[in-house]
Amino acid sequence: MNKYSLADNVYLYPTPAGAYYAVSSLETDKPRQFLRKLLQQKTTPSLNLQTLQELMGHEEESKCYELLNHCQKLRWVQGLHEPLEYPSKPLEHILPLLLSTISENGKVLLAENQGFYLATHGFPHEVAEELSALSAEIATVHQRRSGLLTNNMGVTSQAWSIVDSFGNSQVGFWPLFIANNRFVVAISGIPHFNQPEFVSLVWALSIRYTVKEI
Repeated sequence: MNKYSLADNVYLYPTPAGAYYAVSSLETDKPRQFLRKLLQQKTTPSLNLQTLQELMGHEEESKCYELLNHCQKLRWVQGLHEPLEYPSKPLEHILPLLLSTISENGKVLLAENQGFYLATHGFPHEVAEELSALSAEIATVHQRRSGLLTNNMGVTSQAWSIVDSFGNSQVGFWPLFIANNRFVVAISGIPHFNQPEFVSLVWALSIRYTVKEI
């Protein structure tokens, strides 16, 4: 007998932690696949069994409920009482505003894989260019040494940081993997990924760079 029940009139939406988990690695598991699929929907879907089956790729009811319960326990998904539409305005219009909320001091940029920045907030143009180039170089170093970090040391994170003498991040570089694209969020100071705008950022990028490829 099924021990789970679904709440009525609820719309599925990732939490900031869920959005980060979805795009923080190239690794694929069932929760990550579910969250990525959820971020490819242009409207937050209504919570029901059919929706779960489509998003999770499971026909078996119990497996769908178990995966949803797992994600809920880890606070990767949340239920909204009203549906949301994805941020549909051009990226160049919305990215600076979304980025500005995820940095303690407002200095943040979004770079693509080749080392060019797509948007920045708080950094002068020249600094943004250099940090974007540095993010690409760090990615190359990480790829070369991933065997040591992952296999020998058990370090699964792909984020890098320049720290002060107390170990506090001065500038951090966090990769976001969306479809075949690797973006990097470079932040001066402490990141604030626990903001709803971070979900909007990942959602907008997921729609722009994933949905069109399906």
